[in-house]
Amino acid sequence: MYQKYNNVERVKPSGLELKDHLVGVNRVTKVTKGGRAFGFSAIVVVGDGNGVVGHGLGKSKDVASAIAKAIEDAKKNLIRIPILNQTLPHEQKGKFGGAKVFLKPASHGTGVIAGGAVRAVLESVGVHDVLSKSQGSSNAHNVVKATFDALLQLRSASMIAKERGISLEKVFNG
Repeated sequence: MYQKYNNVERVKPSGLELKDHLVGVNRVTKVTKGGRAFGFSAIVVVGDGNGVVGHGLGKSKDVASAIAKAIEDAKKNLIRIPILNQTLPHEQKGKFGGAKVFLKPASHGTGVIAGGAVRAVLESVGVHDVLSKSQGSSNAHNVVKATFDALLQLRSASMIAKERGISLEKVFNG
């Protein structure tokens, strides 16, 4: 799922206290010769509020089991995101399908300025101060994936120092 990102740190769900946020439930219809068969599709974001987050999709004939399946799927796709002083290390843009998301770090006390699906992801990660803008498609699935695209591109100063093979002080003093 995250093949195109080279700095992804996968996390095992054991030992983590994960909280789930239901982003959306859609009713889907399959037309058969006997009529319409209704089902449900749910998208859920889980996170520990300390940099670990994942998203999942569940489908079932009833809402409760669709949500349960989505939570299990999300727990299988947990990743670690770098957080700096309860905000992001730097600005980042993310894109998936027709959805575009712009995330910008904010000063302490600003809060999470985000709507809908972006807010659910950022709160699950544990970001408390951030500004965001969502453009294009408002489809919850694409917005969640665009937000993950932006978060997966984030790099902390220690990650940059490690990639360059230099000390952390040299990153800032250049």
